[in-house]
Amino acid sequence: MTTLDIDALRRRFPALAVAHGEAPLVFFDGPGGTQVPDVVIDAVGEYYRTSNANHGGAFATSRRSDAIVEEAHAALADLLGVDADEIVVGPNMTTLTFHLSRSIAAGLEPGDEIVLTGLDHAANVDPWLAVAADRGLVVRWWEPSLDDCTLDVADLEALLSPRTRLVAVGWASNAVGTINPIARIAAAAHRVGALVYVDAVHAAPHVALDARAVDADFVACSVYKFFGPHLGAVYGRRSILAALRAYKVRPAGHRFETGTGNFEGQAGALAAIAYLEDVGRMAGAPAGATRRERLAIAMTAVREVEMDLYRRLHDGLAAIPELTLYGIVDPAAFDRRTPTAAFTIGGLGAPEVARRLGDEGIAVWDGNFYALGLVERLGLEGSGGLVRLGLTHYNTAAEVDRALGVLGAIAGDASRGAAAAPAGTGTAAAR
Repeated sequence: MTTLDIDALRRRFPALAVAHGEAPLVFFDGPGGTQVPDVVIDAVGEYYRTSNANHGGAFATSRRSDAIVEEAHAALADLLGVDADEIVVGPNMTTLTFHLSRSIAAGLEPGDEIVLTGLDHAANVDPWLAVAADRGLVVRWWEPSLDDCTLDVADLEALLSPRTRLVAVGWASNAVGTINPIARIAAAAHRVGALVYVDAVHAAPHVALDARAVDADFVACSVYKFFGPHLGAVYGRRSILAALRAYKVRPAGHRFETGTGNFEGQAGALAAIAYLEDVGRMAGAPAGATRRERLAIAMTAVREVEMDLYRRLHDGLAAIPELTLYGIVDPAAFDRRTPTAAFTIGGLGAPEVARRLGDEGIAVWDGNFYALGLVERLGLEGSGGLVRLGLTHYNTAAEVDRALGVLGAIAGDASRGAAAAPAGTGTAAAR
């Protein structure tokens, strides 16, 4: 197993020292947005101190700002395995997807078909539903198996037709952690001439991404999910971007980056990727490695560390009698999931469980996490949804054990409440 000095890496995240009573806060809220290392905080401040200017000026601060923006695009491209001119930067993945969906749909005709999934975050569903309604497109639904919250490529192939123009799918589920076989999905879609738009927001902090290797046409992510500021980035295949209609003001040089950019955020994004390069060096990247190589080594090491920790979490959760886990629960299939656990406890609503964890200084999310379609299909939306506990490489075994202890106590309370309830009150966990 790859050795990373997690204690040394944790010291680079100031938020991890924030106290809750006599103990530090435990951040298991990473799927909603990770904490940031010191270099990101410093880079944003340094941008304001020395480079704060609008784009394209003939003076020093503007030139410095433009250089940072150019390098941030190149760094994001290296993270995704593509070229800098194929990167579009904007406020977040959702906003960028709404923007690009309009351009993509401009070339579609009434009766053309798009495929959406019942597993995805709404950011890769609702923009396509909106343009489908506007342009008379037919929406085909690729349904997940609710037993393990996975998608079967054979089911996709049955939906595809000569009229299919786009398949929108997540690289990994932000709700239950399922990793989808993007290369196989892209191959199936391309056989009928359809584009593939991939939401990689949840995948980016956990796995090495290579948009070219999987042959995706678009890959979207949000930098604040991988240790950076609130910023979004989308890879678009060069030939496709060049052919799309652009909705922009006439003087703008970039066809898809509309308005003044969040340049300080791009400085922070560049620093977040530099942090990951440091992780790659710690994991053994040779001195002559390229940035892309350092990032691939970093993410491979992160994956090993996180999944080793996730097995500890999974085993502890599975041992709690009142707790029901959702998604892939077979350890032999953990290569197809991220270190993100989604669960319910007895008859307790997810908000109550999350509140009790929060009261003990453990940050988790509850609800549907914008994966509304999946939580509705699981029959949990009306009862408060799921509790989601997401690990990142800066978490520790001690933090996992602390959370398991609290969850065991919560489950014990739920069990005692069920035993005391009159017959027929329905306190069993929803499934």
